[in-house]
Amino acid sequence: MAKKAAKKSGTAKSFAKQPKSAIRIKRVYVGPASDDGLRILVDRLWPRGIAKSRLKLDAWVKHLSPSNELRRWYRHDPEKFAEFRKRYVAELKAEGEGLAELRAAVKGRTVTLLTATKELDLSHATVLRELLA
Repeated sequence: MAKKAAKKSGTAKSFAKQPKSAIRIKRVYVGPASDDGLRILVDRLWPRGIAKSRLKLDAWVKHLSPSNELRRWYRHDPEKFAEFRKRYVAELKAEGEGLAELRAAVKGRTVTLLTATKELDLSHATVLRELLA
């Protein structure tokens, strides 16, 4: 019985040691903060009016953003969000390794996903955060 208890406590300790990621979403027009962690731009297009030197980002994963066709179809219409989410997830699955690489890069880190989108709750960044968490 002592061996079983030791095994259980060892398992519990290994779960406790695994760090959790904190993934936030922020508009690119809001300045960087000291607690942003890894800053990743998740838009396909470079944000208007922002100099590349001003944005202070660690990565730009435009290949993981929605396709131009999907983006144009969606146009942030709240009634289309459920279908947009489904189509975007399908695009990400087709991307394959890119999403897995990003997942590995953010694991256990504080991350801020950056987007120019005004409606953060209806954006691709929200869907991407769910898939990375």
